[in-house]
Amino acid sequence: MYNFAGSDKKEIYLDYAALAPLDKEVLQKILPYYDARYGNPSSLHTNGRNAKQVLEEARGRIARVISALPEEIIFTSSGTEADNLALIGAARGNREKGKHILISAIEHKAVLEAAKFLEKEGFEVGIIPVDRYGMIDIKRSLSLIKKETILISVMYVNNEIGTIEPVRELSSALKKLNFSNRPLFHIDACQATNLLPLDVSELGIDLMTINSSKIYGPLGVACLYKKSGIKLEPITVGGEQEKNLRAGTENIPLIVGFALALEKADKLREAEHKRFKNLEKYFTKKLREKIPEILFNGHPENKIPSTVHVSVPLIEGESAVLMLDKYGIRVSTGSACSAFDLRPSHVLLAIGQDPDLVHGSIRFSMGRSTTKGQLDVVLKIFPEIVKKLKNISALTLQKHLSRNGSA
Repeated sequence: MYNFAGSDKKEIYLDYAALAPLDKEVLQKILPYYDARYGNPSSLHTNGRNAKQVLEEARGRIARVISALPEEIIFTSSGTEADNLALIGAARGNREKGKHILISAIEHKAVLEAAKFLEKEGFEVGIIPVDRYGMIDIKRSLSLIKKETILISVMYVNNEIGTIEPVRELSSALKKLNFSNRPLFHIDACQATNLLPLDVSELGIDLMTINSSKIYGPLGVACLYKKSGIKLEPITVGGEQEKNLRAGTENIPLIVGFALALEKADKLREAEHKRFKNLEKYFTKKLREKIPEILFNGHPENKIPSTVHVSVPLIEGESAVLMLDKYGIRVSTGSACSAFDLRPSHVLLAIGQDPDLVHGSIRFSMGRSTTKGQLDVVLKIFPEIVKKLKNISALTLQKHLSRNGSA
């Protein structure tokens, strides 16, 4: 493991897009709700009423950050559940208006799989293509809308390559459609929450997913913003919680932590964006110098600076991840939800990348603890790993050619 000069820390964590560690202040905030301040918010006694008050206070705090009404916040157990509720709940709740849904080609699997599930119920799913940077085209998107289209889902920021989608422009264009029933517009904002504005009025959206674990909050809690008047069918039943839209006792400790984490992320947003921009500029420049053949994925300008996604010819990303891990450097090849899926990334295929090159992809995602010094360590080790993997690849190819009688 690499010995970091002047530091006891033996880990360089560059997988914040998969999970941000729990903020220490958030941790201290939630602990009392596991002990002295316990209570089921559905209970009528003092403990229950106190828990209910805490729940609604947290709901209001989250609503204020995104400029929503408290009653428009639905708590879930994860971003995946919130995405599922948005797609499946909205589709089932509005099927009398039509059975056509549009999603972008680079959506998170929580959206992709929910759409596939709906196809089994008779819904038609259309795919909005993206360009080589992972961007949707507004005119192309509008051309795919039918009178039967009831829902459109486009992620705010792609979780693998960091491209920022033109959601404001699309929402504005949707409002100008001459349809009696305008399609609902959902965005997955899980990867946008730390660095981009979340004002739902300004974004012009109907549904939005936010995940606590991406913003240094606790695992196991997220929320779906649902604009007032939007009809959803619950996908979890058995209780009247969350206005009959999500059965199950609300997890008060996690919700309290989620609210604080979102407030902190909102306060730090502009300063962190500027800091990441400087780190990104430095890191990408040095990577180009040390690995001239490296390719950078995502939009060159319209992307979040905390994510640097690269592809290197003639290496396997999984091997690079494991070799970096031995040095205490934690990175990924893409979505953590697909870590054990050896199929090529659907995001990289959607942007037109060669399948062989896709396997040589690495995602470096920075966070609050990331420093230039840590990136310098990566810049020393990663190019050497690339050389080793390329040598192995060349030897493998040479053996293959020898066995087949080729020079």
